[in-house]
Amino acid sequence: MSQLATSLKNPADTDAARYPGRRFAQIVKLKPEFVDQYKEVHAAVWPEVLWQIKDCNIKDYSIFYDAESGILFASFKYVGSDYAADMERMRANPKVREWWRMTDGMQESLVPGAKDSESGEPSWWKPVEEVFYAA
Repeated sequence: MSQLATSLKNPADTDAARYPGRRFAQIVKLKPEFVDQYKEVHAAVWPEVLWQIKDCNIKDYSIFYDAESGILFASFKYVGSDYAADMERMRANPKVREWWRMTDGMQESLVPGAKDSESGEPSWWKPVEEVFYAA
């Protein structure tokens, strides 16, 4: 197929069109003594971590911080077709696991029985329910 024909493909044939995205939101508590350090490391996220996030079909990933409650609120869109498999691939990356070990130490999970991000279930970040969405 010519380059021109490739560029004129129907946009509905893209992965984003086939999998329009499932939104996720999660919370965790940031230990007050690590606020500055947490912000610093997230101002310079390791390239391997950023690559793995993208490769696992995660888009529009943001983390917000509420200083009054100490809560971190994360939201992202998953645009793949097999979330469990993509999260296993994320967990298999040694650099991601190293990142999680560093950042988990700065956090306090709100999920009873959670050990760390590497362990999987129960999850370290607490999922929160979406109660409203307007596109």
